[in-house]
Amino acid sequence: MKVLSVNVGRPRRVPYTGQPDGLTGIDKRPADGPVRVAAPGPKGTGGSGLAGDAVCERRFHGGDDQAVYAFAREDLDAWERELGRPLANGCFGENLTTDGLEVSGALIGERWRIGPTVVLEVTSGRVPCRTFQGHLGERGWVRRFTQKGASGAYLRVIEPGEIQAGDAVEIVYRPDHGVTAALQFRAITTDRDLLPELLAAGDALHPEARAAARAYLAARTG
Repeated sequence: MKVLSVNVGRPRRVPYTGQPDGLTGIDKRPADGPVRVAAPGPKGTGGSGLAGDAVCERRFHGGDDQAVYAFAREDLDAWERELGRPLANGCFGENLTTDGLEVSGALIGERWRIGPTVVLEVTSGRVPCRTFQGHLGERGWVRRFTQKGASGAYLRVIEPGEIQAGDAVEIVYRPDHGVTAALQFRAITTDRDLLPELLAAGDALHPEARAAARAYLAARTG
């Protein structure tokens, strides 16, 4: 298991973000060398966990619980076959394109050591947005990505440091529940009856998903 590329994005003005200034950092490209990774701060003020990576819409993106986004090269390859077009590392807006790692199937709270120093912890799947759809230029992309269910994974930074292409990924901790990033994604997007199951992941779960699960459970139990 390894990192194929570490991807960062510069601010770019496009017509499809819904942002007043039209800026987005979703167009991420592989970095040439090591990239510093650290917790960026709370959502709303903190951006990406990767140095030099732009997060322009901080209401929905970035922050400590979404510091790093990982997506498996195997899932990109599957989309290449389905869409009939090449998909470069980073084109889904992911910071880490991985090889040999089950990303969407990773457990919430699972920890990865990348390279000699960095440790990341899985918090949630990634919910697609209109910027993602506009960036790829595929009609109905939000629906298609959601139906596929291969969400990739957001991660928080447990131990900072530098990472680069070719770094080994070691799973150093797996919790004993069955809540994966893909299950969390499905519960949030298409099957809300699954929301109470997310609470088994405890404090490792993204706070917004945890709040949604508790609210759903409270409404259902009266």
